[in-house]
Amino acid sequence: MAKVLTIIVVVIVAAFALLCWVSLTYTYSEGERAGYVQKFSHRGWLCKTWEGEMAMVTQPGTVAEKFPFTVRDDAVARTINTTIGKRVALHYEQHKWVPTSCFGDTEYFVTSAQPVEPPAQVQ
Repeated sequence: MAKVLTIIVVVIVAAFALLCWVSLTYTYSEGERAGYVQKFSHRGWLCKTWEGEMAMVTQPGTVAEKFPFTVRDDAVARTINTTIGKRVALHYEQHKWVPTSCFGDTEYFVTSAQPVEPPAQVQ
């Protein structure tokens, strides 16, 4: 009986590990979004990740769309911290079915960030 129980536990743990590996390795989609990072914090009890929210405004006077994202790389987090309040372009990868929030609270994982220069004013 103990041997069967051990085999069941090992199979469940292996299946969980495989699901984690697949969901974090394969990218469902990727792209870039530009806007203003309005919220960015390092949080979590055991597994600390950077969680943020970017406001994307298409035209002045319109309602901003919010883009929640996760950053797992500290170098990218430092770049984002230096661009808060400025327009920034975030390159992200979307990972579906991440089994736990220990890897991040969202399915959008930012892999790089670049400040966006405002267009030159015509005089």
